[in-house]
Amino acid sequence: MSNTLLRIDSSARREGSVSRELTDRVVARLAGDDTRILTRDLAEGLPLLTADWIGANFTPEADRTEAQRAELALSDSLIAELKAADTIVIGLPVYNFGLPAALKAWIDLVARAGVTFRYTEAGPEGLLGAKRVIVAAASGGTAFGSDIDFATRYLTHVLGFLGLTDVTVLGADRLALDPEAALAAAQAAVDRLPRAA
Repeated sequence: MSNTLLRIDSSARREGSVSRELTDRVVARLAGDDTRILTRDLAEGLPLLTADWIGANFTPEADRTEAQRAELALSDSLIAELKAADTIVIGLPVYNFGLPAALKAWIDLVARAGVTFRYTEAGPEGLLGAKRVIVAAASGGTAFGSDIDFATRYLTHVLGFLGLTDVTVLGADRLALDPEAALAAAQAAVDRLPRAA
């Protein structure tokens, strides 16, 4: 049975990026001959939310103008990619203790009430369904899981809010201290990933 894998890269660097190297390795590990691979590279950046976008988003779909539909077109495409995917692989370099701006912009574009999450009497409910997510992270000095790791903890929280709760974070942290050891440990973690969820 065929499956779809969505790869999202967020490093500003296309060459020499550890997170890109790790996403390469994860995709090679998980993709089979029948895997359809969707690629979304955020290196060029994404538009930030504007008043027009917010107005369009909160206008009922049936009442939106053509201009409002155009405002939401990119968001709709990004969400369609998420919905189509069985597995999502996200490359996450840590910039100044947090996410790259482009990845935060992506989150803002895909986190839409009534589309990817909703509020209920029991609290918020994610609507993206059961999908496997692998986060391939890289940091210069931040230890993943530490008190100053605002990147992987935030991303995991947001993904869970959207219903994506099967999240594995692996990566090379504190690369500035011992790059060879950090990268080798991350590569070994990728090589231990189960091929099927």
